[in-house]
Amino acid sequence: MGEMGLEWEKISKTIRGNMVVHPFSFRLPPGRVLALAGGNGAGKSTILRMTVGLLRPTGGVIRVNGIETGRRTRAYVEQIGYMPDDFSFSPGLTAWETIAFFAGLKGLDQKRTRDVLEIVGLGAERDKRVGHFSKGMQQRLLFAQAILAEPPILVLDEPTNGLDPYWVDTLAELLVGVKKSGRSVVFSTHQLDVAEQVADEVIFLNRGRVISSGAVESFRTRYGAGGLAAAFAELIRKEPGTRVASEGRGQRRDGSG
Repeated sequence: MGEMGLEWEKISKTIRGNMVVHPFSFRLPPGRVLALAGGNGAGKSTILRMTVGLLRPTGGVIRVNGIETGRRTRAYVEQIGYMPDDFSFSPGLTAWETIAFFAGLKGLDQKRTRDVLEIVGLGAERDKRVGHFSKGMQQRLLFAQAILAEPPILVLDEPTNGLDPYWVDTLAELLVGVKKSGRSVVFSTHQLDVAEQVADEVIFLNRGRVISSGAVESFRTRYGAGGLAAAFAELIRKEPGTRVASEGRGQRRDGSG
């Protein structure tokens, strides 16, 4: 087996003749958190879908703990806990039934089902049908299924969408705990304050290209109180034909990216 952690080696993606992710390489070692930051159409979700095997890269290789995507597929998938941005649970099932279903697929017992529901603050809602859940509650349920089997790598697509500030902060604390356990996390976000709060490393994306990457601390050192928001604004100003617009807690989001 090769190096542990997550590695993208010269990966790219072309769809209908349009290169939506330009070639780039990056390695995330165990015990680190990486944020993919950028606005609509930046390529964040496409990169994550390639990482979990839902899309095949047009070029390059992705490795998770030394296992290449497309090879030993089951072993590859078992390394990853995935939280998609566009998934809907069966509305007629309760929270307990939903997580118990995923637990059964992974050979886990009822205790683990109970534990993860408590972790995401849904223990008291276990018998409530998912169809009655708010967006934020459904996000927490998605996170619960992602961490269920305690995979070595978490891949989270816009995990803070729909969460109130309390649960954004709580999720940040949970991810710090994941990191301390030696596992890796990669997540996409348009909320740069969340990226600054949680991530060790950041990749800034614009229209499918990596425009900068590095340690979050290095951006703090350079931009001071402005942090990642100031860094991204400066990077975007240098991009031809691109405008930056801030809104609320981070970069404006007009759709998936």
